[in-house]
Amino acid sequence: MARLIHKTVGDLLDETAERFREREAVVYPELGIRWSWSEFQRQCNRAAKGFMRLGLEKGHHLSIWATNLPEWLITQFATGKMGAVMITVNTQYRTRELEYLLRQSDTETLILMEGFRGNSYLDMLYEICPELAHSRPGELRSARLPRLRNVIFIGKERKPGMFLWEDILAMGDEVSDEELQRRQASLHPDDVINMQYTSGTTGFPKGVMLSHYNIVNNARNVAECMKLTHEDRLCIPVPFFHCFGCVMGTLACANTGATMVPVIAFDPLKVLQAVDQERCTALHGVPTMFIAELNHPDFHRFDLSSLRTGIMAGSNCPIEVMKRVVGEMGAREITIAYGQTESSPVITQTRTDDPLELRVSTVGRTLPNVETKIVDPVTGEEVPPGVQGELCTRGYHVMKGYYNMPEATAEAIDEEGWLHTGDLAVMDENGYFRITGRLKDMIIRGGENIYPREIEELLYTHPKIQDVQITGVPDEKYGEQVAAFIRVQEGETLTPEEVRSFCEGKIARYKIPRYVFLVDEYPMTASGKIQKFRLREMAVRELGLDKKVEKSG
Repeated sequence: MARLIHKTVGDLLDETAERFREREAVVYPELGIRWSWSEFQRQCNRAAKGFMRLGLEKGHHLSIWATNLPEWLITQFATGKMGAVMITVNTQYRTRELEYLLRQSDTETLILMEGFRGNSYLDMLYEICPELAHSRPGELRSARLPRLRNVIFIGKERKPGMFLWEDILAMGDEVSDEELQRRQASLHPDDVINMQYTSGTTGFPKGVMLSHYNIVNNARNVAECMKLTHEDRLCIPVPFFHCFGCVMGTLACANTGATMVPVIAFDPLKVLQAVDQERCTALHGVPTMFIAELNHPDFHRFDLSSLRTGIMAGSNCPIEVMKRVVGEMGAREITIAYGQTESSPVITQTRTDDPLELRVSTVGRTLPNVETKIVDPVTGEEVPPGVQGELCTRGYHVMKGYYNMPEATAEAIDEEGWLHTGDLAVMDENGYFRITGRLKDMIIRGGENIYPREIEELLYTHPKIQDVQITGVPDEKYGEQVAAFIRVQEGETLTPEEVRSFCEGKIARYKIPRYVFLVDEYPMTASGKIQKFRLREMAVRELGLDKKVEKSG
């Protein structure tokens, strides 16, 4: 069994850079960037010193809102060296979600890019923080974001109230290497170093606190399941703001010396070009990404013969897609991983030498140094192989808790240290798991977790809406889509278009209901609880999705 290591993210980078100094660490085909491990280490040290010069102490909260840019990658390892907690912001967030995250996380420093896919991050920030336009950089005083002091812009043009990324690097030159070494030596593997926002069954997103120990070891285990080494080149088109990108991707490479080949924002053509040009041996993606790559009209123009392994995860992996990834892409050792942010993230994974049948029909076996059990959701008693129950896990990978949410933490992790995933699963006699459903109402659309309560809360603020229930309905392309069941206020009329346009700009586009049903009443239990599964069944019937339900069920 692989031993656990007690290292910080910064120490891990230094050791890898020492071992593989002139080997390629980071390649950005789109930007013409090629950094050796020693050059990447130098970039991270400079940024770490810049953050220190800015006044960031160990434990201070720094949020980053950007796609898979080099600055994101540098920030991950720079904070790992100087001890600020990096908070990852979903690139699809809008004003409401951004303000909530920055407030709830007590963010003191925000790094952001100009915008993404037609949405201006700058405009959104100035909207919720108008004082920024008249502030000196580093001296922000905001009514709605009282903790926020520093805003750092990734770009060349100066923006009111903001530092430029280049300013931070220049500030780093004023701090000695010895000061950084002292700071790095003061960090402990059990310190929280990363926070990612996810939701439970109710309410708004929760900040999952992950330590160096959590993510360094999980990345190490994941890399071993793929048999990743310094000879490998991993194409990373999954977003860095998810654990998939920044643990199973970047940190897996830092554990092994493998080369990171990030794609700035997912585009199937750019992924195919990167794999071909850089002779990538590994590729990560959620099922919808692999489907888009396989179905791209130019797919057969590219030489993907270098591919060996990688991970498909994020939502249920269709068997036919897995077979095509093995057969047509040549990734004969592709693996499937299952987990959640609260478990850093991977709990189970298939191995490269597992028979194809197990690699396409299960989510693999428990990782080394991780405990799992399946319990009866009602009694809490462990159930035997072949019986469905809730999957629970315990070990080094379980989060430190939710930030400033002790009750929610106690709900997720029991007194014996078991994390209750909320997912239903069956384990066979050989220890392979199949995920069979969810205790939670969570919707997974194209690898993105969507929490009904958040959308319901927003729609309740619409003056014409009396009541609303959100549920997921099956979808062939994305796995699930969002459906809204709305009771309209007496004497009012409402159209699906009105509902969707009301959501625009307030929540991420993928959360906006694809289907809107106007109803007079909801199916209820005898005790007055709304039966969401009946609403789902109704939508399936009305939309003619019955056959797809059978497939996904």
